[in-house]
Amino acid sequence: MSLVKPLLLIVDDDSLICESLSFAFAQDHEVLTSHSRGHALTLLRQLRQPPQLALVDLGLPPLPHRPDEGFALIGDLLALSPDMKIVVLSGQNEEDNARHARTLGAVEFVAKPCDPSRLRDFFRQALHFGSQAQQPPSKGLIGESLPMQRLRLQLGQYANLPYPVLIEGESGSGKDIVASHYLHRQTERHDKPFLALNCAAISPSLLEPTLFGHAKGAFTGASSAKSGYFEDADSGTLFLDEIGELPLDLQPKLLRVLENGEYQRVGETQTRVSSARIVAATNRDLRQEIRAGRFRADLFHRLSVFTVAVPPLRETGLDRLLLLDHFRKTCAANARTDPFLLAPAAQSLWLDYGFPGNVRELRNIVLRLTARYPGQTVSAGQLRAELDNLDSIDPPPVQPGLAVNDLENIRQAARKHLEATSRINLDATLELWQRGYIEAATELCAGNMSEAARRLGLNRTTLYNRMESWTRR
Repeated sequence: MSLVKPLLLIVDDDSLICESLSFAFAQDHEVLTSHSRGHALTLLRQLRQPPQLALVDLGLPPLPHRPDEGFALIGDLLALSPDMKIVVLSGQNEEDNARHARTLGAVEFVAKPCDPSRLRDFFRQALHFGSQAQQPPSKGLIGESLPMQRLRLQLGQYANLPYPVLIEGESGSGKDIVASHYLHRQTERHDKPFLALNCAAISPSLLEPTLFGHAKGAFTGASSAKSGYFEDADSGTLFLDEIGELPLDLQPKLLRVLENGEYQRVGETQTRVSSARIVAATNRDLRQEIRAGRFRADLFHRLSVFTVAVPPLRETGLDRLLLLDHFRKTCAANARTDPFLLAPAAQSLWLDYGFPGNVRELRNIVLRLTARYPGQTVSAGQLRAELDNLDSIDPPPVQPGLAVNDLENIRQAARKHLEATSRINLDATLELWQRGYIEAATELCAGNMSEAARRLGLNRTTLYNRMESWTRR
């Protein structure tokens, strides 16, 4: 019995490169080739399962000498399948392009011309290291920071309620784990189906029959009747990811299901009833989408009976060390090698880095470090070479030794900040300082809120009120 080969998508506007690479990788992979971003997305939407791997050229038409289309395609592919491993192959061997591609979610950047055997090694490593690291941690979300504690508290309150939940958060922050682990596996529906549908992954014309099912002959190619996700989910959980991509003309039909559970298969008049719980997720600001006329306000209010916000990694402090420890051990165990260590200077750099790609970016960095430095101590220079967006390394606004209660020193720090930034949000900056002090106090006091309030010169009720105000935003 032959093993199923992993599917590899190659996107390059040079047909000779596509042909030669297809031949080179045919022994280990099923290969699908495309010449442009639009063509690649059309092909993928026709597949039952997305490719595990993609090799993407940055210089795609209509702008063959600029990386815009290639960057856009990386985002498209990860929207279709967050688990896809993307390797960028480009004749534009620029460090900025490499860093930006990795920030978007690519696991590696390779300059042309490249030996196919080297690419084969990258593919093998990506599949090998990623197979277990991609799995959600058994305990769900990793992190002990106040934002993560508040998120778990909210999820515990909403888990067993039958009402919809809207999960908001940046790309790569872990919204899928929130849905599958906390809003399904840890609920009374855990033994019921959990179905996930990425609304950006399916052609708009096929999204309605995919959700609601269709009758035989309802459209060209509908050779038999088929149930949809609402029917297959039964009384379990239906997770609608990228809900902001739902076509406007389909939104009233989803609204109807949310209001009374009723829907119809495409091509049928029979009304069916769904008892599935709806969980939706978005990295867009749906309120802004409403103002732009791209999302219905009534649907938003139905979806957001309860709303939870998954914090970006830059707001979770030392959690990035816990995630580092989790992923490096998981990757090393999967690769049957010793985990790498960070030198003290590298660990400081790790804590200063903002991780604009969130947990997905962190995991990819760990994957690369595991492959390159197994069992070794990684220096700050070696780590810096793997960081995907050095602009997100923020220098501390107050230098060591600065008296933060000295007005003149504060004024000088503020001046430097303003000189380095064309525009700031003063309220947000002040709130960030307040949150920093509160989180530092609670850490120093080991979670003793009375002691933390005393050190901050507040009463405990005021401290709780200020912390609660963050969760309401």
